[in-house]
Amino acid sequence: MRKAKYGMQRDKTGEYVVISTVDEKVQAFVPQPLPPFPALDISGSLRDSLDQAHIEIGRLDGIAAILPDTGLFLYTYIRKEAVLSSQIEGTQSSLSDLLLFEMEGAPGVPLDDVREVSNYVAAMEHGLKRLRDGFPLCNRLICEIHEKLLSKGRGAEKKPGEFRTSQNWIGGTRPGNARFVPPPPERLADCLGAFEKFLNDEPERTPTLLKAAMAHVQFETIHPFLDGNGRLGRLLITLLLCHEKIMREPLLYLSLYFKQHRQTYYDLLQQVRTEGNWETWTAFFAEAIRDTAQQSVSTANRLTAIIREDRARVQTLKRLAGSALRILEVMVRTPVVTVARVSEKTGIVQSSVSNVLRAMTEMGLAKELTGQKRNRLFCYDRYLKVLSEGTEPLA
Repeated sequence: MRKAKYGMQRDKTGEYVVISTVDEKVQAFVPQPLPPFPALDISGSLRDSLDQAHIEIGRLDGIAAILPDTGLFLYTYIRKEAVLSSQIEGTQSSLSDLLLFEMEGAPGVPLDDVREVSNYVAAMEHGLKRLRDGFPLCNRLICEIHEKLLSKGRGAEKKPGEFRTSQNWIGGTRPGNARFVPPPPERLADCLGAFEKFLNDEPERTPTLLKAAMAHVQFETIHPFLDGNGRLGRLLITLLLCHEKIMREPLLYLSLYFKQHRQTYYDLLQQVRTEGNWETWTAFFAEAIRDTAQQSVSTANRLTAIIREDRARVQTLKRLAGSALRILEVMVRTPVVTVARVSEKTGIVQSSVSNVLRAMTEMGLAKELTGQKRNRLFCYDRYLKVLSEGTEPLA
């Protein structure tokens, strides 16, 4: 666990209240409204960390502005985040599983896990669309997103879109041995009302990165739903950055960093609650922003280079070159395809699509996934490998 290395001393950031639940008395934690008091000590190395995070977000936003087609990357970036955030909660599906699931009738994917990840994609896209249409970032929108997140499969019985009316807990088999017990349901209205005001700069304006860092902790501490709080709390980071126009496109997702440092992540959330250690959490959050933005810039550059190289390579297919280029463009947008899907998107007859995909496979541009003669699936292998880095399921 990281120890406090910044000077501000606080006590816990809320109060414990004794509640009776599941036939035992336990202490539930009710957080104080944001922003913290005393205010964060933003100086020295913490200021440097936040400044560097801002610089790297700016670089990533600049890359987004010059990409030949931002939509190519958004499609798979959003899906990669969905896979990673769900893996933190225990799912075992991979990015390839999700892409296969989205191909109607594709066999061999872990249905419950991948449906959960697919829900995450739908929830994120819904939230982004509502914000772009001018809807405020508020509790109502949070409920709408949650309803999408738990609409099908696991969690569908946990009141999607509704704030909880019963007690929950984090870790352990019951509240009495839990790692953390969030506020009792009768305190949720006050907690969520204050949270919504903070998101909308009441009583005072909070700089965006600080707001995102604080809001994530506060949401996870309130834990307002029976299920899906971790995924929704991570999703809110990206929604907030886009809503406040720090980023024009949702290209920054922190779940890979949180997955790689998950014990530190959990420990620092708890340190904020028990010690008021906002500064060390904020430094960790800034590091996550900086490292993730740098990695996203690197990935975007690598993918752009792969596409450019492979467009040149298909030109060597002579009479098949024109069709191969059209098929490659489809596979850039959806890296796992069927012959029928490519035919539908390009207007090329299926027999010709099969011939071109065979040639592309021989060149190493495509890879056949099923080993069958019928109902075959192909992936854009080099491209998908780069996108899939870090998405291996947790042990």
